[in-house]
Amino acid sequence: SQVGENAFQCRLCGKQFSLQRLLNRHLKCHSTLKRFLCRYCGKGFNDTFDLKRHTRTHTGVRPYKCSDCGKAFTQRCSLESHSKKVHRRVLAYAHKERREKLHVCEECGHTAATAEEHLSHCRLHQQAAATPALPYR
Repeated sequence: SQVGENAFQCRLCGKQFSLQRLLNRHLKCHSTLKRFLCRYCGKGFNDTFDLKRHTRTHTGVRPYKCSDCGKAFTQRCSLESHSKKVHRRVLAYAHKERREKLHVCEECGHTAATAEEHLSHCRLHQQAAATPALPYR
């Protein structure tokens, strides 16, 4: 339901959001059905975004690197916050604003500028997994 001029409120918990799409995403957290499971610990999530963010706590993948000091982060919003607080530089992007997309390998943290390069890299992991280990002698 709409609250005030630009706020949308969850009917289940009362939390408020500035945009309908944010409320829609939030509503998934109330669902007991968790379709996406972490392969490391089995924790369930309602969408792939949350699963990917969680998976990085296990893999240590930190694809968002500060161009000023080199510190790396698991989420773009953490990099944006760091840049603002530490370097006094605003990096924030508006929703759907055009920006350079970073393709990240969730296995090893490799980053690629294009989808093609990313897929080519991911195939290396698939090939390695499909190759049987040599017997120990």
